[in-house]
Amino acid sequence: MTPVQFMVAAIKARIENLTPAQVAAELDDPFMLLVDVREPGETAYGVIPGAVLAPRGMLEFHADHGTSSHVQGFEPGRRVIVYCSGGCRSALAVRSLQEIGYRDVAHLAGGLNAWIGEGRPMTGPTTAR
Repeated sequence: MTPVQFMVAAIKARIENLTPAQVAAELDDPFMLLVDVREPGETAYGVIPGAVLAPRGMLEFHADHGTSSHVQGFEPGRRVIVYCSGGCRSALAVRSLQEIGYRDVAHLAGGLNAWIGEGRPMTGPTTAR
């Protein structure tokens, strides 16, 4: 196992890992913010319905009210579920959000690959709510 793989595995052992079915069950919750942390080129073909785009490199800036890059909808007290393609970047994102004060954060284990693997719906990207 490489150092990065070890780090991601250690983080996954300490965070909330959701299945596609569990994420799907939360999609109708208006208090939940679903965040896609993939890069723009990866999101061009679609996202999970209701997801907002916050590329991994900008996530903390979008989530922090004190930055000029804050995106409306990011609130530390809000339920946040993040995902990426395979579930590694989203695990790192959960840890980062927790470090800046987000308390109810989880990620989609297996990422969008797991979502698509179960035949779940895709749509175009949206803005924060």
